[in-house]
Amino acid sequence: MNPIDTVVTTLDQLRRRRPLVHCLTNGVVKNFTANVLLALGAAPAMVEHAEEAAQFAVMADALLVNVGTLDEPQMRAMRAAVAAAVAGKRPWVLDPVAVGPLAVRTAFARELLAHRPTLIRGNASEVIALSGSAGKGRGVDSGDSTEAALAAAEDLARRTGGAVLATGPVDYGTDGRTRVACHNGHVLLTRVTGVGCAQGAVAAACAAVAESPLAAAMTSAVIMGIAGERAQRVAARPGSFAVALLDALDEIDGTIIRREARLS
Repeated sequence: MNPIDTVVTTLDQLRRRRPLVHCLTNGVVKNFTANVLLALGAAPAMVEHAEEAAQFAVMADALLVNVGTLDEPQMRAMRAAVAAAVAGKRPWVLDPVAVGPLAVRTAFARELLAHRPTLIRGNASEVIALSGSAGKGRGVDSGDSTEAALAAAEDLARRTGGAVLATGPVDYGTDGRTRVACHNGHVLLTRVTGVGCAQGAVAAACAAVAESPLAAAMTSAVIMGIAGERAQRVAARPGSFAVALLDALDEIDGTIIRREARLS
């Protein structure tokens, strides 16, 4: 199956199965993340108490762990949920937000890495830092190109046995052996809070139904990239763009993907 056929099949499966995605994510983006999943056809849930998070992780179809606004109660919930998801053979996604410059989250994300996430989604600097090297990140902003993160992404994918999606002007997905580049997207995607974090949730939804972690990475990149391009056609400013992006996610289908996806 060629990459675009894989993306179409994964989206079709997502819409058919409506995976329940357990989102342990940062407080800035919860509402937007839930709306992105709903617009796409998945079901969001955010169960954050440590004991309930562990119970719910095996009820859900996939787990997202996003360390954007990390605190001690959330760390306990994330540890419990990841352990339960791994034991229950549920796919899980690690989004290492701002890893590198900040010591606590960097150590914590590397601790979670030992549990072999199904998929890692981060910008180039986050991917480089998570791998153990020094990235040039400034908060949530990357100071590195995605091309500079390719070696780190491939190393992480080999270490986890999953896939890595390094996002930027060009998104790269890799499973440590195969590399796919997605050239879809628009700069307005970087001017709405929560788009990247929501993409992590989309990746988790895709991981619940895709044939492989790399297929989930490719699909989440293509979906968000095309939706961003289509949203910009009708909304040229960030406020209206955020609403148009949800509409574009609802609209996207196999026909649109086959016509507009740019993979290499």
